[in-house]
Amino acid sequence: MEDNFDDLDDQELLTADGFDAAIIGVGYRCGQAPLVVYSVEKAISILQEDMNMSFQDASEYFSFNIEGAWVGPSTPIWVYESEANELLSRH
Repeated sequence: MEDNFDDLDDQELLTADGFDAAIIGVGYRCGQAPLVVYSVEKAISILQEDMNMSFQDASEYFSFNIEGAWVGPSTPIWVYESEANELLSRH
């Protein structure tokens, strides 16, 4: 994925180091600054590959060290794509 956020009026987007391949977009909410949106599944795959972790270890590491980290209002959004797809398929 090419990191091209030029159209965001030079607003600073906070990114998670080492997880560029897990970026799936930029999220917007009325009156709020845009946020980088990541795929949880892709992030876990990156941990498995880069840190040679099992799926279970990578999932636990992600949950505790990445998903649970609050770094202010620009903290990225982590999306569980498989859960979103499951919800959409029910409607």
